[in-house]
Amino acid sequence: MEVKVIEETKKRLVVEVPGAGHTLCNLLKNQLLQNKHVRIATYVVKHPLVAIPTMIIETDGKTSPRKALYSVVDKLTDDFKDLKKKFLKAVK
Repeated sequence: MEVKVIEETKKRLVVEVPGAGHTLCNLLKNQLLQNKHVRIATYVVKHPLVAIPTMIIETDGKTSPRKALYSVVDKLTDDFKDLKKKFLKAVK
């Protein structure tokens, strides 16, 4: 999945996520908000049929928004691998 950085500072990251929908964006947002250093995690879809979702992440500066996002992606990847194993075991 391609992600385009629109703006990046020490405390703020704005990225476009082409091809993502509300499901992925909500998942990322909710996981980001679990991080005590993340002050704002949200996304905007200007038009549901043609717009590219834009994620906005702001931190308190003790961690970078990029690190917070990477951490969430790593955690979700591990969670989904675990879910896949459990699912495959359950359907055998």
